[in-house]
Amino acid sequence: MVLTDTGYWLALANPNDRHHVRALETTGRIKGELVVTWPVMTETCHLISSRLGTSYTIMFLETIEMTSSIFNITPSHLSRIRKMMGKYSQLPMDLADASLVIAAEELGQGDIVTTDRRDFNSYRWKSRKPFNNLLFPEDKVE
Repeated sequence: MVLTDTGYWLALANPNDRHHVRALETTGRIKGELVVTWPVMTETCHLISSRLGTSYTIMFLETIEMTSSIFNITPSHLSRIRKMMGKYSQLPMDLADASLVIAAEELGQGDIVTTDRRDFNSYRWKSRKPFNNLLFPEDKVE
């Protein structure tokens, strides 16, 4: 399973995005299920709709329905989310990013596709494990 961030979905949807070709190529290499969170879906729908229009938002939702599972953030995660937002306030960490860290911790998996290199090279899941960004494997953090 591979976690998916907003930038990845935006790059896939927009042929003019500078990461579009990389996102397509990476998608072709992914083995296993894609995982998205509700905050990532909300952010993605908002940005796709404002940048590309409603028809692209509908295509995004159809893609999620066919290819992905949705990890659910619950009220029990809020304390951890607040702590992480405080820890990473210099970046800063938003709710979508925090939800992906929670998903990694709960699912025991740190593979991700994201264009957000700076933040996901800094974040750690379970406080010490780096993410493995499949979109930019050259950034591998040890």
